[in-house]
Amino acid sequence: MFDTTIPREDPERLMFEREVYGREAMNVIACEGLERVERPETYKQWQARTIRAGFKQLPLNQELMEKLMGKLKAWYHKDFVIDQDNNWMLQGWKGRIVFASSCWVPAPEL
Repeated sequence: MFDTTIPREDPERLMFEREVYGREAMNVIACEGLERVERPETYKQWQARTIRAGFKQLPLNQELMEKLMGKLKAWYHKDFVIDQDNNWMLQGWKGRIVFASSCWVPAPEL
């Protein structure tokens, strides 16, 4: 994604790649068992876990989603994507989901 939008020599890009991607890559490549800090999970796995924890998912604001999709189409690179799936806002790059966002509230007790 950065290769398309930011020059490789850009100091902010270099710092971001070193601090964010560097740690993630080290975690995935070099760490096993208890040493591994992060274990990526899909948004659907998080949904099941959050429901079991006693929360309910709120619907996305369709007006806001339409505005976001319009701005994306007008201003951003054609390979950026915003989509929705079952009350999740999905943000992606070249067909791959990068972020999934949703809103949750405590479920009423029965």
